Amino acid sequence: MSETSAPAEDLLVIGKIVSVHGVRGDVKVYSFTDPIDNLLDYRSWTLRRGEEVRQVQVIKGRVQGNVLVASLKGVGDRDVARDYVDFEICIPRDLLPALDEGEYYWHQLQGLKVIDALGQLLGVVDHLLETGANDVLVVKPCVGSLDDRERLLPYTDQCVQQIDLVAGEMRVDWDADF
Repeated sequence: MSETSAPAEDLLVIGKIVSVHGVRGDVKVYSFTDPIDNLLDYRSWTLRRGEEVRQVQVIKGRVQGNVLVASLKGVGDRDVARDYVDFEICIPRDLLPALDEGEYYWHQLQGLKVIDALGQLLGVVDHLLETGANDVLVVKPCVGSLDDRERLLPYTDQCVQQIDLVAGEMRVDWDADF
């Protein structure tokens, strides 16, 4: 076990090891990237489970259904691989590719204050949900918010009018009664 060189707050979770695969020490990975095999672009992973942190190198990987199967350096049998189950896969945020203007990573939206067209604070973005049609912002109440309701807002151009990461705000066209 070794410590990561990036501070914990600079790490971004991009997947999770969910089980072992076969007898040669491969692991099944649920990827949070889109497409799922983008996770394999990062060959050095910081694994985190609770307070435990490990560094691993990915030798190879492949898509199998809706998960990835990965081979990790130094993991050669099923019993050793089992010890890696339930670890989150993290990378330093600064390794993420730059986005075009007007594009955002989900982690950048989390924590933004959500303000409607009337200037009312609806809450803060807690997390996002991926649906078939469009992503959905889960907005939870916060200190100073209009009420104590949780709201689900579509992450669409029609709803989200402006995002200001510096101010920590998102302006939306949304009826507070919804």
